[in-house]
Amino acid sequence: MYTNNMDELLKKAEVLIEALPYIQKFNRKVIVVKYGGSAMTDPELQRNVIKDVTLLKLVGFKPIIVHGGGKEISAWVQKTGKESRFVNGLRVTDAETMEIAEMVLSKVNKRLVAMVEELGVRAIGISGKDGGLLKVEKKYSDGQDIGYVGQITAVDPKILFDLIERDFLPIVAPIGMDENFESYNINADDAACAVARAVGAEKLAFLTDIEGIYRDIEDKSSFISRLTVSEGRELMGSGVIGGGMLPKLNNCIDAIENGVGRVHILDGRIAHCLLLEIFTKKGIGTAIIGNGDDPVE
Repeated sequence: MYTNNMDELLKKAEVLIEALPYIQKFNRKVIVVKYGGSAMTDPELQRNVIKDVTLLKLVGFKPIIVHGGGKEISAWVQKTGKESRFVNGLRVTDAETMEIAEMVLSKVNKRLVAMVEELGVRAIGISGKDGGLLKVEKKYSDGQDIGYVGQITAVDPKILFDLIERDFLPIVAPIGMDENFESYNINADDAACAVARAVGAEKLAFLTDIEGIYRDIEDKSSFISRLTVSEGRELMGSGVIGGGMLPKLNNCIDAIENGVGRVHILDGRIAHCLLLEIFTKKGIGTAIIGNGDDPVE
């Protein structure tokens, strides 16, 4: 019995020792977490994600959460008797749907704030409208008018730096304003990338509903754990990457080329995926890195 207990304790110690160089390397560095997918709708996964992010904060990281809420918006749209419509993966957002989206995202935002606060970390929830964080213009999809959907034109990260400086964990809802102060819904992936670029994040982590990137989605042995920017461009050009992963990978590459240290695509359905990717040598998702980066870092 004593031997078994000691073995367990030693394993825990080994985990902490493995994490130490990563804690040292990224201490006081900004990490942006794009929070979405199933991890937002499953209560247990939701708690795990919030625990992961608060742990990052407590060991010296400077995390920022940018969240979505698409599934919850769709549910509320349905409750009003409307039907959600999408064009090329973007929600068609009329004035009524925009009102619903802003209400739902605000509700989600404050729920996440409460969960972080419950764990003893101070958090403040904002939208891209606060402090002029996210400026947008109307976005079109292949020339089609899709309503109040915003394309980010500028980011003013001052409010984020102010919150981080005062030891708060910022939680951002993807709503922005145009030059006429009209509200627009923003794709959460786009918002997370824009925020990561603006704050010079060391890491940007996407929590998704897939394991990462495959050369062939039907062949599990083709999983890619490390991908350089040039390799990513080759994959996109070859037509191997399709569906929702194509704009996500494009966003990742754009982030790397605009100063973000490293981007991680993680399966948010796996408990504590964020900690496993950041604090272990092998990781569990796909890391997109610059062409000259050390692939084993």
